[in-house]
Amino acid sequence: MQRHNFSAGPCVLPQEVIQKASQAVLDFDNGLSLIEISHRSKSFVDIMEQARSLALELLGLEGKGYKALFLQGGASTQFLMVAQNMLEKRAAYLNTGTWADKAIKEAKIFDDIIEVASSKDANYNYIPKGYEIPEDYDYFHCTSNNTIFGTQIKEFPNSPIPMVCDMSSDIFSRTLDFSKFDIIYAGAQKNMGPAGTTLVVVKEDVLGKVSRKIPSMLDYKVHIDKSSMFNTPPVFAVYTSMLTLQWLKDLGGIKAIEEENEKKARLIYSEIDLNPLFKGFAAKEDRSYMNATFTLTNDDLKETFDTMWKEAGINGLNGHRSVGGYRASMYNALSLDSVKVLVEVMSELESKA
Repeated sequence: MQRHNFSAGPCVLPQEVIQKASQAVLDFDNGLSLIEISHRSKSFVDIMEQARSLALELLGLEGKGYKALFLQGGASTQFLMVAQNMLEKRAAYLNTGTWADKAIKEAKIFDDIIEVASSKDANYNYIPKGYEIPEDYDYFHCTSNNTIFGTQIKEFPNSPIPMVCDMSSDIFSRTLDFSKFDIIYAGAQKNMGPAGTTLVVVKEDVLGKVSRKIPSMLDYKVHIDKSSMFNTPPVFAVYTSMLTLQWLKDLGGIKAIEEENEKKARLIYSEIDLNPLFKGFAAKEDRSYMNATFTLTNDDLKETFDTMWKEAGINGLNGHRSVGGYRASMYNALSLDSVKVLVEVMSELESKA
């Protein structure tokens, strides 16, 4: 049976990427496995360079003063690392979900943090709008897509100060003017590769402006100077991310995948809105194209629905405990056909009820 993987992360990956990565583990370089070669070998250095180059190319940031890094520690380490490198006196944060809230908590270790707006009052089911970003703060931090709650920023502000964005769950999924951002970071396991590495894209001219001493492992400039090779990199995660980025480029880039993502989102949200057995969690204008969150209007149907979608080969549909219900994560590599299968199951439930 074909499996339809709606897992929120680690994400579904293209089959051709999984096959190439699997082969590389068995034999990458004349009988040597990818995960046993030296990370200083030319073979892997070339992989790292290609991964970094592809990231900038796909984002349209080549030749614009940006550097791409593949680091360890997940996006959660970036909550701390951003503040280490950027926070001198105070910073502004937009609180739109669990991960944004955790980023705020980490930044507060260092200094004064202001929440310019928050949707915590409604369990993060919407994106705040109409807020002001103080001009005398060091930077503004936002989270583009909120995996748990199924909300997504559709229009980013024109920030008067450097803008930092956590794009962990929708990186490379839609066209944006990425030059509006001074730092972008994203854990690979949501839309780019396996867990184990985090992409960080940094505009170099925003660095070097804090007075504190920064530990080497947390210093962006150190990692830039060493081309992401300051310490042993997560070889497999970087290689698989590189394959995924190449897959996306061959597909036609972000514009091409955005069209597919819009089709998937329209299909699932249409069923949620038209089927009286389901109700969407997020405000309609803020619905995520990556993570559709919804609940049953009649909990008595839960056992039946759960059996149906599992028998259809669907995986990873249960919602996060903060929201309950269901969450269909539709990352780049998830096919439109998989979304059609889910919608068919939802429609069939209505006919049975």
